[in-house]
Amino acid sequence: MDARNGAAPNGPSVATGAAPESPRLTSFSHGGGCGCKIAPGVLSELLRGGARLPVPPQLLVGLDSADDAAVYRIDDEKALVATTDFFMPIVDDPYDFGRIAATNALSDVYAMGATPILALAIVAMPIDRLPLDVVRRILEGGESVCASAGVPVAGGHTIDSVEPIYGLAAIGLVHPAHVRRNDEARPGDRLVLAKPLGVGIASAALKKQRLDADGYAAMIASTTQLNVSGPALARLPGVHAMTDVTGFGLLGHVLEMCRGARVRARIAAVSVPRLPGSDERLADGFVTGASARNWAAYGREVRLPETGDADRLRALLTDPQTSGGLLVACDASAVDAVLEILHRDGFASAREIGEVLPGEPGIEVV
Repeated sequence: MDARNGAAPNGPSVATGAAPESPRLTSFSHGGGCGCKIAPGVLSELLRGGARLPVPPQLLVGLDSADDAAVYRIDDEKALVATTDFFMPIVDDPYDFGRIAATNALSDVYAMGATPILALAIVAMPIDRLPLDVVRRILEGGESVCASAGVPVAGGHTIDSVEPIYGLAAIGLVHPAHVRRNDEARPGDRLVLAKPLGVGIASAALKKQRLDADGYAAMIASTTQLNVSGPALARLPGVHAMTDVTGFGLLGHVLEMCRGARVRARIAAVSVPRLPGSDERLADGFVTGASARNWAAYGREVRLPETGDADRLRALLTDPQTSGGLLVACDASAVDAVLEILHRDGFASAREIGEVLPGEPGIEVV
């Protein structure tokens, strides 16, 4: 039995889903899921300067913005969306790891307003230490998600690696008029978040074998839920910008919106959805190292309320999300339509969490 099917976890207080005789996948990696991302400040340094090739007019989205995927116009009716995403294990169950990684990779296509049509597998495994059956289950998990999205895994590339790494290169299609970048939010827009926060917090508890079966099930349900609402949201006239919340945490991805559009944001902390048990896990000290790196990179641009639980609130809002939810900036008149689409597609936690304001880029949390 495994936790994926709601069965008993491996041990009295752990829901890893890993068979007792299998090595824990998370024991191979120094970080897990989107918490593996290079810190925002370091990434900015890497991308700063350097020679840039001429940009063809068909390239609608490229290195000029911190967007989720590249977009290349094919003709007046079609644009190609291309992305790649991969990481080390965030859970010990190989099938769940594959599902999470594939869901996360396809999310970047959906976040641009596109529909994925093709995927290539990215596979790096410590073949001398990891049983082939475990690797096979990882691939099967990814393929199951792609099948549910109607996306063939048409090939890929494999290498022998010291850490397990899995993900996808994904291709999608979108009408050029429906491409939704992350840098076109407008003052007066409302911010809507589709999935709850707390994935990194739950993964920190899991790594220390302190996540119970209910907590594991909630984390898996969130991280394997495809962001299929993206194309429908992109077609709404009032939706101006869209992204997904991943390794930089909610604050980091809101800041990317603000910097790109030269606006500010106000977030209502009480409105931010969380995975069940997140507050209790924070109180017990389950915070990822990526959370601190995120805050060090952009904390000076954020104003938090001066309350007794400010540290926990900061940890929640900087928590790296793996396969996180869509973040939508839309006209106030479009909020109901956005929420209707999200709720229809099974995003029960979707809600309005804040607003976009004029001014220098930054975030005020109230």
